[in-house]
Amino acid sequence: MSYTTIRHLLLAISLMLSVQSQAQDAGERYIEVTGTSEIEIVPDKIHYIIEIREYFEEEFDGKSKPEEYRTKIPLTTIEDGLQRAIAGAGIPREAVRTQEVGDYWRQQGQDFLVSKTLDITLTDFKQIDAILERIDTRGIRTMRIGELENKDILTYHKQGKIAALKAAREKASFLVEALGKRLGEVTRIVETGSNNSLIVLPQSNVMSSDAASFDSFRTIKRSYSMLVRFAIAD
Repeated sequence: MSYTTIRHLLLAISLMLSVQSQAQDAGERYIEVTGTSEIEIVPDKIHYIIEIREYFEEEFDGKSKPEEYRTKIPLTTIEDGLQRAIAGAGIPREAVRTQEVGDYWRQQGQDFLVSKTLDITLTDFKQIDAILERIDTRGIRTMRIGELENKDILTYHKQGKIAALKAAREKASFLVEALGKRLGEVTRIVETGSNNSLIVLPQSNVMSSDAASFDSFRTIKRSYSMLVRFAIAD
């Protein structure tokens, strides 16, 4: 048998299998639906990010112009004050770590202002209010909530996915029953569009000491989506 003959034979077999597969798909009766779920998780670890930066005393006297600024407050002084505020809020020193250090560029001929970003690990949102009550906002550039964590996050993931699967089964069931049929076995499951993003506090609210301003951001919100195919039985 020549190479050309073998090649034609393999091609014919391939085409025959493809036609059989398409015929099976065409004859298969199924319903395919998407089930979704959403869960809210209370975090047990909160990363509070504070950026501090050097400043000039004259910035706050209400009369000096930028070119008249002379008395720079060094970063070490600002950080010492912040550390005292953090300690006064009952937060241990080991919960504070340096995330970033950099320079703030100013106009030519003016000094650079050194900045530093601290990541403070908290266990309760009330600790944020305790910090804000004690902090000197001069030298504070930004404050925001960073990552929210929960040690049982994987368990919550499983619960969310199971809930999405159950939602898919419920949806498919009443749709099929409306046509006088019964739901058969599951033939396909695809996880789609799961959203693992975290809720963070917008910059516009970071300076507020009002605990109510954090109410909408006290949980980790996760959504799950599952595409499921069920056979349709008589």
